[in-house]
Amino acid sequence: MVNNYDLALSFLYRTRLRSHLALLDRYGSAEEAWRHLDEPSMREAWTRAQQEAEWIEKHNIRVWTTADDDYPYRLRQCPDRPAVLYSKGNVHPSEGHVVSIVGTRRPTPRGEELTDALVRGLHERLESLTIVSGGAYGIDIAAHRAAIRYGVPTIIIPAHGLDRIYPYAHRKDAVAALANGGLLTEFPSGTEPMAPYFVQRNRIVAGLADAVVVVESREKGGSLITARMAGDYSRDLFAFPGRPSDLSSMGCNRLIASQKAQLIDTADDLIAAMGWKTRTSAATPVQTKIIGLMDDLSDRQQAILAKLQEAEDGMHINLLVMELEIPYSDVSSDLVMLEIQGLVRALPGGIYRFVQ
Repeated sequence: MVNNYDLALSFLYRTRLRSHLALLDRYGSAEEAWRHLDEPSMREAWTRAQQEAEWIEKHNIRVWTTADDDYPYRLRQCPDRPAVLYSKGNVHPSEGHVVSIVGTRRPTPRGEELTDALVRGLHERLESLTIVSGGAYGIDIAAHRAAIRYGVPTIIIPAHGLDRIYPYAHRKDAVAALANGGLLTEFPSGTEPMAPYFVQRNRIVAGLADAVVVVESREKGGSLITARMAGDYSRDLFAFPGRPSDLSSMGCNRLIASQKAQLIDTADDLIAAMGWKTRTSAATPVQTKIIGLMDDLSDRQQAILAKLQEAEDGMHINLLVMELEIPYSDVSSDLVMLEIQGLVRALPGGIYRFVQ
């Protein structure tokens, strides 16, 4: 049940988090702290807390406070942890291995492929995994989509309240995450996505994780702020390297060169660095999934997959049409279905690649 005192304190100390946490440490509970306060805005904060409590109950929102035994234990270690968290969906941030994946909002096709391969590789080798990111354009949403594609729990950390989704283009992804993961934020309903809130939420992305991975980052950007926070929280930080001439990899290369992040090329590198125990079964979940799906594919779809498996760098749709002697419209519709099933990936310029 929602404690109105916790909510009221969070509204009263909205911009004074450390004071809020200090009060909780001093008095032991939000209710006891409230009884010792005498501030002019307390009535307004209490009214707002009552309104929020009604909204929470109506929309089936879960509230986490630092007084709860199941408050995310990794986040509890952070000195600037949120005093109150709101979640929707099937969120279990303390279970298994948690990896936060961040990066540029303008990724290259390589960056998106690295993200997909990382999530898939971790899922294949680890018994329990949760992927965390901020739900933004670029690497963030690529990480969430990969997790959804492979059935991995994923937690979206928005920079606003749970009464909206930003960007709206990712609404379907947020809905898809609710069944196996969901949304987690420190911002109450009515909070709009403002620039300072994106930086503020990055500490949750970093604090929730065992490891933080930067896939691609320019010389400056929000992912580097998350990387710095990961260092502040003593989280293991990793980055994918890129060519010195690649603008999208300049941030990653500098993190590696300054020894702030460990270089990785694959999921295996991350697992080895973390010392995590891997699955022992011969057949991985993704391999089993692909084998099962193959049985349900049409002969034409299987022929398309066979061609794509032979092409390491992918094939243009026009070349598939020519080599298979199948009408363009049929190949196009089959590729869409294969992409939905996670068996192929569409690349810029009409290129399609088999998902290894």
